[in-house]
Amino acid sequence: MRIYKFGGASVKDSVAIENIISILNKKGFEKTLLVVSAMDKTTNAFELVVKNYFENKSELQYSINEIFKFHNQILLNLFSNENHEIYKEVKSIFDNLKGFLNRNKSPEYSFVYDQVVPNGELLSTKIINAYLNYKGIKSNWIDSRDLIKTDSNYRDADLNWDLTQKNILNKVDKKVLNITQGFIGSNQNNFNTTLGREGSDYSAAIYAYCLNADSLTIWKDVSGVLNADPRVFKNPVLLEFISYTEAIELAFYGASVIHPKTLQPLQKKEIPLYVKSFLNPDGVGTSISRGIKIKPKVPCFIVKRNLNLLKLSSLDFSFIVEENISEIFQILHENKMKVDLIQNSAISFSVCIYDKFNRLKELLSILKATFKVQCIENVKLFTIRHFNETSSNEILKNNELLLEQRTDEILHLVVR
Repeated sequence: MRIYKFGGASVKDSVAIENIISILNKKGFEKTLLVVSAMDKTTNAFELVVKNYFENKSELQYSINEIFKFHNQILLNLFSNENHEIYKEVKSIFDNLKGFLNRNKSPEYSFVYDQVVPNGELLSTKIINAYLNYKGIKSNWIDSRDLIKTDSNYRDADLNWDLTQKNILNKVDKKVLNITQGFIGSNQNNFNTTLGREGSDYSAAIYAYCLNADSLTIWKDVSGVLNADPRVFKNPVLLEFISYTEAIELAFYGASVIHPKTLQPLQKKEIPLYVKSFLNPDGVGTSISRGIKIKPKVPCFIVKRNLNLLKLSSLDFSFIVEENISEIFQILHENKMKVDLIQNSAISFSVCIYDKFNRLKELLSILKATFKVQCIENVKLFTIRHFNETSSNEILKNNELLLEQRTDEILHLVVR
C-alpha cells in the first residue's frame, strides 16, 4: 500500500484539486491512502475564529462566514449541480461548529482550539472525496478521529500506538482508494485532539507504519528537500538522497519540509519516504531511506524565527551548577517552553526557547525570583549543518550575532 500526503498548498483551490486527480491518474488509484491537510490558509483562519471566540466576540461570526464563503466557492467551481450532497455536508460541519461555540463552557484555550481548528481537515477531505466520486473515481472517506487515538494533551497530543494500530488495521480497506485527514485524532472521551502544528506529515507516517506501507510520498510545492528555504536563501540545492538519521537531524533543528516526528516510525520499519513536487510529479524529488547519508553533500541551512533568548545568572554571582540547571529545566517544562539551544559557563546559562503557548511573561516572573534574567525577544536561530568557513558570511552580514555554538558538523547562530 502507498501513502500520499497532500499539504494545504496542494489543495488550495479547485485547480489544485484537479491536479491531485491528474497525479492519481498517472500513479494509480488502488491500494492508496491520501492523507490531506486543510486547504491553503484555512488552519490560520480557524485559529482566528478561536482567537475571536475568546477575545473579540463581535468579529466571531464574520471570521466563520469568511471560511464558509471560501469553501463554498470551491464547491461552486467543482460541482455543476448545486443540489449535490456535499453542499449539505459542508453546511453541517459549520452548523456543528457554531453549535459547539454556543454551548461550550470550557475556558481552556487549547481545548477549544482542538475542537475548532480540525474542521479545516474535515472540510478538505469531505470535498475532495465527494469530487473523486463525482468524477467516477471510487473513494472511501475515513474519519481519522475514529482511528488516531491520543491522550488529552490538547494541541500537542501523544499517540496511543497500540490502540491506534489496532483501529487502523481493522478499519482501513487496503485494496481501495482511501482519503483521511492529517493532524487530527481524538482522546478516550472522543474529544478532538491535534498532533501539533504541521502534524499532517506525522499522521501520514502513523498510517504508513500501521499499514506496513511500501512507501510514503509527501507532495510539496518545492522540488523536494532543499538545502535551504528558497524564501530565505538564494539558489537552494535539491538533496536527492538523505538517510533517515540525516533527515531526523535536519527535522530536529527545524527543517520545515519534514515534521520532526515523521521519520521515527518510518525508520523502524524501513519504509522509504519520498518528497516530490505536486507541480512536477515526474521530477526526481528526494528519497529518504537507509544508505547514502546525504547527496550532494552541501551545507544545509535552517532558520527558526520568533524565538526568545534568555541569559540567566545567579543573583549572588555564585556558580551555575547542576542543581540550578535542573531547576531551570523544570521551570521551562512546567511552562511548556520548547528549548532549541542551550549554552552555559561558570556563572551564566543561556537558553533559546520557543513560546508556543504564550507563557513568556509568567516564565520570566518565576525565573526572576531566583536568577538575574535578561530576555531578548524575537530572535532568529540559524543552524548550518555540514558548514564550511564561508557558510555564515551572508547571515552575519545582515544580522547582529548574539550567540554562537559549533561542533564538527553543526554551527548555530542566534541573531537579531
